[in-house]
Formats: sequence, structure tokens, C-alpha cells
Amino acid sequence: MFAVIKTGGKQYRVQQGDVLEIEKLDIEAGKKVTFDEVLLVENNGETLIGTPYVDRVQVKAVVLESFKDQKVIIFKKKRRKQYKRKTGHRQQLIRVKIEEILAGGKALPKEKPAEKLKPKAPAEKPAEKAATPKAKDRVKAETADKPKSKAPAKKKAETKTSAKPKKKTITKE
Repeated sequence: MFAVIKTGGKQYRVQQGDVLEIEKLDIEAGKKVTFDEVLLVENNGETLIGTPYVDRVQVKAVVLESFKDQKVIIFKKKRRKQYKRKTGHRQQLIRVKIEEILAGGKALPKEKPAEKLKPKAPAEKPAEKAATPKAKDRVKAETADKPKSKAPAKKKAETKTSAKPKKKTITKE
């Protein structure tokens, strides 16, 4: 079971027990927070999609701590114009732990672990199918009967030499 919530202009896929880092809300550490903007809920193969939000569904979480993210450097420069600007930014975030997903005021049941599938016993093949050759063998047999046609060999272009052969001269003494 999971839900997709919207907070701080972003969307997050959450499950019970997840810990998220989201943009700062005005809530102290240890307090509970409820997310009403639920975009999608999936529970045991049943999916509810909101238009834009799913009605009567809430995600409850508890705030663990507030902190600042790593510094992001913003550097602007225009070459050959003696223009440079350097600034930094540290986004304030809070860490929340998802406690439960509520639908219509009551908690949705947790997913049951997938049952292990037992391998099925191979079904016995009818005698007719056993007597027929396999599809690969059929294709080989069909192609073996046909004569293979070869593409005509390319003729080599005759090269004409412009140089005349030298005559040998024999002199007698």
C-alpha cells in the first residue's frame, strides 16, 4: 500500500514507516502533521486516482527534526564584461516519518505478503502433439527442401593500363 502526496510544490511516493525530507513547514519537532493533498492511493491492487485529490484520504506523519540542506552555489558571469555574482542558498527542511494512511477516517489495512507460487506439474502432452516435429524442426525441414539461390557474383571491372609493355632488345656481337 502506498500513496502519492503533494507538499512544498513536489510529489512524494510514501508508505507507512517511510522517512522523508520535505520543505520546511511551521511545525516543531515531535508534533504530528496531516497531509490532505493525496493524489493517488494504491491498496492491494486497487488504485484510486484523485481529480486532483482523492476525497477523504489523509496521510499522517510525525516531525522528527528540522535542519538545513547542503549549500547550493549560484554563480553568474558575463565574460569580458567584468560581471560576476556569487551567492549561496541553504534550503530549510524537515524530516518526517509516515505513521499511517487513512481512508475515510480509518487506517487502510497493510498489504499481505505475496504468497509463494507453487510450480505447477507439467501437463501431459497428447500423443498427436508428441508425434509432430517441433516448430524449429519443421522450419529446418522446409528450408532444407528449397534450393538456396545465390546472388550473382559481382564482375570485377577490367583495369586498363595506359603504360605499354617495354620491348626487349637483344643485341648480337
